[in-house]
Order: sequence, then structure tokens, then C-alpha cells
Amino acid sequence: MDNRADVREFLMSRRAKLTPEMAGLPAGTGRRVAGLRRSEVAMLADVSVEYYAKLERGAIAGVSAGVLDAVARALQLDDTERAHLFDLARAADGIPASGRPRRRATRSPAARPSLHWALEAFTEGVAVVRNAQSDVIAFNALGRAFYSPLIGDGGRTPNFARFQFLDPASRDFYPDWDLFADMCVAMMRTEAGRDPHNRALQDLVGELSTQSDTFRRLWGAHNVRTHGAGTKRFKHPVVGELTLAYEEFAITAEPGHVMLVYTAEPGSPSAERLRLLASWAADRPAPRQTITEDS
Repeated sequence: MDNRADVREFLMSRRAKLTPEMAGLPAGTGRRVAGLRRSEVAMLADVSVEYYAKLERGAIAGVSAGVLDAVARALQLDDTERAHLFDLARAADGIPASGRPRRRATRSPAARPSLHWALEAFTEGVAVVRNAQSDVIAFNALGRAFYSPLIGDGGRTPNFARFQFLDPASRDFYPDWDLFADMCVAMMRTEAGRDPHNRALQDLVGELSTQSDTFRRLWGAHNVRTHGAGTKRFKHPVVGELTLAYEEFAITAEPGHVMLVYTAEPGSPSAERLRLLASWAADRPAPRQTITEDS
């Protein structure tokens, strides 16, 4: 796969973020770049300047794991950035991240009853399933109520990224909108590196790039991250502000799909508001959840 532009821009953006002081090098005088020079990265990685310049032009196909590790150390990449570099190299070699072609599901995992049973087992937390392109394909009852601003009245499959960048309601729902935007795009970058043949994700990136200046700027930054675990703030239109902890779980039966679970600290105001939201949802007729095929 010809992903040389992605490789070039990722390496250049990481080099620009690393100052000589951070790398333990003298800054010197007459520097024309804010970050490290190519020659400095080459020295730190113990490769020739010509070889590193070739890598930074995007010619990463066939590069050994040892060289990639050395470049990752020289650029002080974190675990997610290092994994992204290796994903880009695998893509350039024509090798899927899993080491074998991904099985293309004929039906959406949302059609599997056991997945819904698992979601509904979370009775005091928000539980949703998303795919690699951020489509929300299944949710429990509390998740349906919690994400009502995103889900809307049905129709098009709800998508975290479209909601973030194209729906004005997201700025009310996410008090830390800028932080959420950074996270959203960085996770999409990670997915794009992991599975560069995901046409649905490519189409989504194209759609958002043409409709959102903010998305286009963040996409160009080439930042990557994994979700994992943490804490987020929300402002729900029914129950107000909530601070929730999240954990993300890979669904091994469906590569690229994850279950995202939000819970509140026991006894906290947010826990009480989640219970209030559950009661509010219980008093409303539950809409029939539409099962859609994955793109």
C-alpha cells in the first residue's frame, strides 16, 4: 500500500515536537527548525542521515523491526505512537495488523442476541458498542438514554465523530469539547494506521475533512492515542453535569469493535444523576433498536 504521505507526515510531526533539550542534545545556534534536525534523529537512532531521510520521505516498506524500534526510541514515541509506526510499516509491506487478512463479517455483530444480553447486564452504567469508524451499533437501556443527543430520532447510524464535529449539540453535551475533539481524531488516526483498507473510515475522514475546519486541522497533526480508561465530563440535557469513569473492552469475536462502559463513583452526585436518568428512561417507551450492517 502506498502510504508514504502518512509515514512522512507522522515522522516529521513527531520530530518537530521533540526539542534538542528533550533529547539531551545541545541546542546550538542558527537552528531553522523548532524540533530536531534529521541528522540528530539519525544520530540518536544510529542510522545514516541518508537512510533516515529516506524513511522520512515515506519509504518504510521492508524496514526491519530493529530500525523501527531505534527510530521510535530516538523520537521518544509513546506506546501508542510506536504501535502506530509499526502499523504504518505493516501497511507499507501489505501485511494487515493482525498478520492475516481480516474476516469480513456478513452481518453486523449488533444482530447477535448475546451481545445485547451482555450490554443489558450493565444495569448501573452506560454501555455501548462502537466499530472502528466510531459508529455506535448497540447500547444498553441506560446507554440509549445517556446518548439520546447523539442518537436523535433514529435514521442514520449514530457516529461519535459526526456528532462531535457536525452537530452543534455536541458542544453542550461535552463541556470539554476541545479535549474530546483531540481524542476523537487521535483515535481515528490510530484506527486508520491499524486498518488502512477500512473504506468506511476513509469515507468518514473525507466527509469530515470537507465539512469541518477543526477536524481537518486535527487530522493533519497526526496525533494518535488509544482510549483504554479514564474520566470524562458530560452535560446531559435531562440530568445535568456528570463525571464518569470509562473502561474500553475489545470484542475479540469482532475485530475492530469495542465495548465502552461508563460508570460513576458510588455515592457521588454523578451516581445519583445516573440513577435519575435510568428512572427517566424507564418511564419512556423504548424505541426499537435498528440493526444495521457494518460498512
